[in-house]
Amino acid sequence: AIRGYMMAVWADLELTPAQGRLLQYLDPKRPVPMSELADVHCCDASNITGLVDKLEARGLIERAASPTDRRVKMIAVTRAGVALRSTLLDRIGQPPPFIASLSATEQETLRDLLLKATQNVDPGHQPSNGSIDAHRREH
Repeated sequence: AIRGYMMAVWADLELTPAQGRLLQYLDPKRPVPMSELADVHCCDASNITGLVDKLEARGLIERAASPTDRRVKMIAVTRAGVALRSTLLDRIGQPPPFIASLSATEQETLRDLLLKATQNVDPGHQPSNGSIDAHRREH
């Protein structure tokens, strides 16, 4: 459900999911090297080049040489990019319809339960489906 909601938001703004995530990551106050974008998005630099090309063609970001190393390309958000990014962040900051349909009390309860459930999660540990299935059989 969340994926569908995000896909719809990105599509409404004429962004692909990868473009939307890249624009979300960029801080308008801090240009970043393309290599950082590749690292953060866990992809090859050539993939970032394609994303940057498309966002640059729309006037949302711009490339500039690093002030300390001309070989390094820095990516900065343009005014148009800041405006679209703001709209994007506003939209994804709103609860999706399936959450918004809950009462305020239900939303608070859900929030509290999710916070409690994720407090002690080890990010490196993913339970197998087998452990979930075993739990269901026991109960």
